[in-house]
Amino acid sequence: MSTAVDGPVTPHARPDEALDAPAPRGRRRVARRVVGGVLVVLAVVVVAAGWLVYRGLQASEALLSARTVLSDLQTELEQGRTDRLESRLPQVQEDLAAARRASSDPVWRAAEVLPLLGPNLTAVRVVSASLDDVTRDALPAVVMLNDALAAPEARSADGRLDLAPFVAAGPRIVAAADTARTAQAAVARIETDRLVGAVAGPVGQLTDGLDRVSGALDAGAQVATLLPPMLGADGPRTYLLVSLNSAELRSAGGIVGAFAVLRAEDGAVTLTDQRSTMDLGGIDASILPLTDEELVVDTDRIGRWVQDAVITPDFPRSAELLAARWERDMGQRVDGVIAADPVAVRYLLEATGPVTEPGGSTIGSEDVLRVLLSDSYLQIPDPAAVDAFYAGVAATIFRAVGSGQGDPHALVTALARAGSEGRLRLWSAHPQEQDTLVSTTLGAAFLTGDFPDATGVFLNDGTAGKLDYYLTTTVTVEDLRCTGEDPSATVRLDLDYRPPADVASLPAYVTGPARAGVPVGTLSTNVTVYAPVGAPLQSLGRGEGFVSGTTATAAGRRVQVVTSRLEPGATETYRVTVPVRDGAVSVWTTPTLTSPGFVTASCPNG
Repeated sequence: MSTAVDGPVTPHARPDEALDAPAPRGRRRVARRVVGGVLVVLAVVVVAAGWLVYRGLQASEALLSARTVLSDLQTELEQGRTDRLESRLPQVQEDLAAARRASSDPVWRAAEVLPLLGPNLTAVRVVSASLDDVTRDALPAVVMLNDALAAPEARSADGRLDLAPFVAAGPRIVAAADTARTAQAAVARIETDRLVGAVAGPVGQLTDGLDRVSGALDAGAQVATLLPPMLGADGPRTYLLVSLNSAELRSAGGIVGAFAVLRAEDGAVTLTDQRSTMDLGGIDASILPLTDEELVVDTDRIGRWVQDAVITPDFPRSAELLAARWERDMGQRVDGVIAADPVAVRYLLEATGPVTEPGGSTIGSEDVLRVLLSDSYLQIPDPAAVDAFYAGVAATIFRAVGSGQGDPHALVTALARAGSEGRLRLWSAHPQEQDTLVSTTLGAAFLTGDFPDATGVFLNDGTAGKLDYYLTTTVTVEDLRCTGEDPSATVRLDLDYRPPADVASLPAYVTGPARAGVPVGTLSTNVTVYAPVGAPLQSLGRGEGFVSGTTATAAGRRVQVVTSRLEPGATETYRVTVPVRDGAVSVWTTPTLTSPGFVTASCPNG
C-alpha cells in the first residue's frame, strides 16, 4: 500500500555521503594554512640567513681589518714604537667593536646551536669579544707603561729612575694582564678541529698572538708591581749581583765568575763593591744543609763552592746559598740576588753603547763575548788576574746602566729580552716579592715554582776548564704527537764542539787538567734531564743507541745524569720522549752562547 507524500520526492542519501560532502573545501583550507605556515617559516629562514650573511660580512670585514692592524701593532709593541701603536689603536678598536656587535645579536646567538655552522659562529663571536677586550683595556695600559719608560724625564742626569709613573700604572697594568689572560683562555677553549679552514687558521694565529700579548702583559704587571719597591721606593735595598761565565757551563748559564754589590734607593742604583770568586774560597762543609736529593744530583759542591751554587736549575736555591755565603764571609745581608750571563751583558751593551773597562780598553756589544770568554784567557796568563778583569768589566757595564747611560726604553727592552731567554734571574729575600717571582721565568724556580709540566735539559761542564766558548748547543722539540691516549713529543739536544786547531796548546786553566786516557782539549759535559712532575723518564737516546747514567728523584721529578765527551770537531745528539700536557711541551734548558733557556712547542689546538 502506498502512501502519498506532499512535494517533490528527494532520493535518500547514504550516511557516508552525508559525512564526506564538506571534505574538499576543508582540505583546501588546511592546505592553504600549511603552505602559508611554510612560507612564513621560509621567509623567516631567508631573512635570518640574510641577516646572518650581512652580520657575517660585517664581522669578517672588521676582523680582517683588525687582524692586519694587530699584526702591525705586535711588531710596533715589540720594538717599543708606542707612538705608532697609540695612533693606530683607535682604528683597530673601532673594527673590533663592530665585529663584536655583529656577532653578538640574538639571531647570531640562536644560530650557534646549528650543526656544522654553529661552532664557526661561536668561534667568531668569542674571538671578536676577546680581541675587543684586549685592545680596549689591555693595550692602552701597555702604552701607558712604555710611555713612562720612554719619557725624557724618566731618568735624571745621575741615572735615577722616576718611580712615580710605575706606581701609578701598577693597578691598571695588573688589571690589563687579567683581561689578557681571560681572553687568552677563552680563545684557547675553541675546538679548532670543528671549524672550517677559513676560520680555524686565523683562530690558531690569534691564539699564538694572545699567548704573546698575555705573556708580555704578565711581565709588565710584574715590572710595575715589583720595580718600585725593589728599586728602593720604600727604603734602600742591597743586591748581590752575580756575573755568570758561560765559558764553563752550569745549569743557570755558567759558573759564577764575579760578584758586585748594588745599592738601590728611590730609583737610583749605585755599585758599592765588587769581588772575585777567589775572595770566597771553598769551604769544608755546605754553607746550608743539603737534602739527600741535592747530594745525589748536584753533590755537596753547590754549598761548598760559590762557583758551583748554580749547578742546580732552581735559582731560588742558588740564591739562598750565595746570600748565606756572602753574609758569612762579608758580613753583609742582602735583599736579593741577581744573576746575569754574558749574553745578557751583550744585550745591555747594545742599549748603553760601548764602555771603557778599568784597564782602559773599550768594549762594545759586538766584541764583549770574545773579549771576556776567549781573548782574556789567551792574553792574561794569571787566572787571578783574569778573574779580576772579568769582575772589572762586569762592574763597569752595570755602573754604566746605573748611571743612566743609554736609552731607558732600550735598557728595559734588553733586560726583558734577557729575562725571556733565561739569561737574567732574580731572587728577593722579601717573601711577598719572592712569592710573585717564583711563578715567573725571571724567578727561574724550575724545581720549586709552578712549572710541573716543564721538562728540563741542563748542562754542567765536567772539564774544569773554559772550553764551552767553542760549544754550540741546540735544543728543539720534534715529532710532536698531539692525539691518542698518551700524546708525546721528542726533546732533542745537539752538541757541536769546534775549538781552534791548537786547542791542546791553550793554557791549562782553559783546557782543564790532564786526565789519564783523555786527550787534552776533550770537552766533558754532564747532561742532566728532568722529567715533568709525576711522569716517567724514558730511556735517553744518544745517536742511534741509548745511554744511561745516574738516576734519582728531585722535587717529584725523575732525573738522569749522563756524561758527554767530545773530541775537537765532534758532535753528539741526545733525544728523550716526554708527555704533551695541556697541548704543549715546555723545555727549560741551560742558556748558552748559542741558544736560549726556554723552548716550547704547541699542538694546533693547544
